[in-house]
Amino acid sequence: MSTPPVLVASDLDRTLIYSAGALALAGPDERAPRLLCVEVYEHKPLSYVTEHAAHLLAELKSAAVFVPATTRTRAQYQRIRLPGPPSRFAICANGGHVLVDGVSDPDWAGAVAARIAGECAPLDEVRTHLRTTADPRWLRKERTAEDLFAYLVVERELLPEEWVKELAAWAEPRGWTVSLQGRKIYAVPEPLTKSAAVREIARRTGARLTLAAGDSLLDADLLLAADEAWRPGHGELAEAGWRAPGTEVLAERGVLAGEEILRRFLARATR
Repeated sequence: MSTPPVLVASDLDRTLIYSAGALALAGPDERAPRLLCVEVYEHKPLSYVTEHAAHLLAELKSAAVFVPATTRTRAQYQRIRLPGPPSRFAICANGGHVLVDGVSDPDWAGAVAARIAGECAPLDEVRTHLRTTADPRWLRKERTAEDLFAYLVVERELLPEEWVKELAAWAEPRGWTVSLQGRKIYAVPEPLTKSAAVREIARRTGARLTLAAGDSLLDADLLLAADEAWRPGHGELAEAGWRAPGTEVLAERGVLAGEEILRRFLARATR
């Protein structure tokens, strides 16, 4: 009988892949790592990994079941071209969609939607609250994703911290959670989680060990559900001082943190 696989589930943005503004490169320019573009949007390069990270990821895909686990919509995820062969499984919309060979599993999507409808306030109610309380001085865009959750794009420098806290307090009794990531504020139904989708993929693959990484509060449930996990030295979890048993806090920040996470994944998967 074949050995059960190792499952590696990782957030993407600011965990494995980085925009130019999130690279956090330090030291002399001539010592900066070479970068590989992994996403183009509107004919412009958008996201990067280091060249060494690209090699590590390709090797990891040969050693484990690698599952991208992102809050991105399916269309946003499909812009990304990660090194190595395509992943058979991927998680989009924070767990709202499990992709199997690039196609959303309808049974999973239907079950998630039914649970949200039964446990949470409607999306339209949340959107109305966001629109009526957000200040046009710092609000740039209001969007929904896959008809599952809402988010705002804001001018972070002008955003009052108290507004985010008040939004979280309003959302919690309605079954929604709030997360601030860079210039985006997410309002997400509590049943919509990456961890539930990862557990389903682990069941389907018969994985014996689950590894995970992430940087935001929306990744906390994913890290807690894994057997072993890592978070970078930057991001929402770092700012909150979030720690948990089984999750290692890395010192690295920016794109070099992504490289280190892949190094840890590969070492553990091949142990």
